[in-house]
Formats: sequence, structure tokens, C-alpha cells
Amino acid sequence: MAIQRNAKPVDINQRRVINGLEADVIQLYPMKHKFAWEYYNAANSNHWLPTEISMQLDIEQWKSPTALSQDERHAFETILGFFTTADSIAANNIVIGFYKHVTSPEIRMYLLRQAYEEAIHTHAYQYIVESLGMDESKIFNMYREVDALYNKEAFILSFNEGVFDPAFKTGTFEADQKFLENWAVFSLILEGIFFYSSFAVMFGFQRQHKLTGSAEQIQYIMRDESMHLNFGLEIINAIREENPELWTQKFQDRIIELVHQAVKLEYEYARDVFPTGIFGLNADGFKEYIQFIADRRLERVGLPAQFHSQNPFPWMSEAIDLAKKKNFFETRVTEYKTGGALNW
Repeated sequence: MAIQRNAKPVDINQRRVINGLEADVIQLYPMKHKFAWEYYNAANSNHWLPTEISMQLDIEQWKSPTALSQDERHAFETILGFFTTADSIAANNIVIGFYKHVTSPEIRMYLLRQAYEEAIHTHAYQYIVESLGMDESKIFNMYREVDALYNKEAFILSFNEGVFDPAFKTGTFEADQKFLENWAVFSLILEGIFFYSSFAVMFGFQRQHKLTGSAEQIQYIMRDESMHLNFGLEIINAIREENPELWTQKFQDRIIELVHQAVKLEYEYARDVFPTGIFGLNADGFKEYIQFIADRRLERVGLPAQFHSQNPFPWMSEAIDLAKKKNFFETRVTEYKTGGALNW
């Protein structure tokens, strides 16, 4: 990329999420995608580190032979097994799959912040595992050994293959649709569906006053991921607006079918997490919840609801579900404080 001397000022109308002027990526102003700059500033205001949260109660409960049932321990370990790999997948997708091809500098700014947050999340899982004295190799290798985890993560990775190819480049109809498909799978499914059922389980622990330090860390992670999800949906809609030719009926049908596949995979995962059920939560209840949030993700990008399920867990609607697009820019969902105090 060569820098032109004495060139005309950047034309804001030529700013694009993809396929914009390549030389413009180093010039932040004038901004076209101002939502990305707002997300970047909001994320900086929400900075946190896992080591600031006390794990003392969790340590006592994990070491106690009676504080947690075997089913509760199984659910907690399985969720950590999913999270430890999923956030690494997310980080790789941002750094290798998205950043290179995005030509909006303000969007790139938030992607850098988002990638850093994924690193913090992975740090949080390591901190939980280390604090509780868990078998690190078991948790971090679980995605290779448990079919329900492997199938979800293999599903996501299958859409990275073309975009991760060093020779991949946007600029053609086929490549641009492939890029948009990857972002849709990343946001709608990985961040919008696969993360959220696991978040719900952690809130179940918290409601029972169990593993509260771990649950508090997951709250911070959920706050970050809610922003990631909303940002991704903004990106999908921005690409649709700038490239309407990509949003064909065939492409829409493809995304809907992928969401159907994801809901099925997530139900299989729920059955693994809840072989008998805990806290009044079971796989059948989660199936309805998964369908409920899947419809809402589809509707946010202009696609029709598919399942028409009700929320079986109304107690989660304010804490982890996105009943409406939260305004992260006028007020924070949580106030960042040191010492592990997180208030919703």
C-alpha cells in the first residue's frame, strides 16, 4: 500500500466496510461508520481484568465434597471446556478473518479492542481453572474429546476455511458473499447463540449462590460479548446496505438454514451439559430458550423468525438476553469497579 502525496481529501462517501479505498485505512477521519467509534469508546470504559475478582468462595465450594453435586460439577466443567476454545476461535476470526479485509479505520479500531477482550476472556477461564485447582489439560482439551463441544466448534471453523486462506481477497461477488457469510455465522451463531446458553447456566449457579466469583467473571464476559454481538449485527446490516446485491434470497435462505443447524447443535450440547438437569434447568427447557434467542438474532438482520418459541426463563431476560438493543453509549450496563464489584 503506497501513500499518495498531494492527494485529495478522503471522500466520506467512499468509506466502506469492505472494498473501500485501501489507502484510507490509516486515516481515521472523516468517519462514516460512527457506531464503531462509539463501541470502541464504550469498550474502553468497560475495561476489567479477571484477577481483580475474588475466587475464595468458589475455592471453598469446589474443594467441599458436599457444596456441589456431581451434575453441577459436570455442567461447570463442560461450560468451561466450551468457553476456553470458543474465545480463541473468536480472536482468530477477528485477527485473521476480519481485520485484513475491513477498509473502515473506525471499524478496525473496535476490532482491535474486541480481539484484546477475547484474550481477557481466555485469561479469565485460565484464572478460574487455576484458582480451583482443576485439571487444566482436561478443561482446555475437552473440545477434542466431547462430541457436543467438538461439533459446535468444528461447525464454526468450517466457515473460516476460505476466509483464512492467505490468497482470499474481497472484491468479487462470490468472495464478498463468503466474507459476509463468515461474519453472519460468527455473530448470529457463535456469539449470538452458542455463547448465550452457556451464559444462562452460569447465571443459574449464581442464583443458587454457587461459584459466585466464576459467575461474576462470566457476567463481565457476557457484557463484552453482548457488545460484540450488537457490533456484529451492525456490521452485517452495514454490509447489506452498502452491498445490497449480496443479500439475495438464496443467501438469506442459506443463513436461516445455518441457524437451524446451530440450534440443533446447541440442543445436543445442552443434553450433554444437563444429563439429568440442575437448578430446575434441563435440556428441553434450553431447547426452547435457544429457539427463542435464535429468532431474535434473525430478526435483527431482517430475517424472519423460525421457531416462535417463548422465553422459558423469564428471570434471564434482563440479565443476559437482549430484549432490545441496549444503549451502551449513554449508560453502561454495569459500572466498572475494582475489587470484583459488578452491579447490573
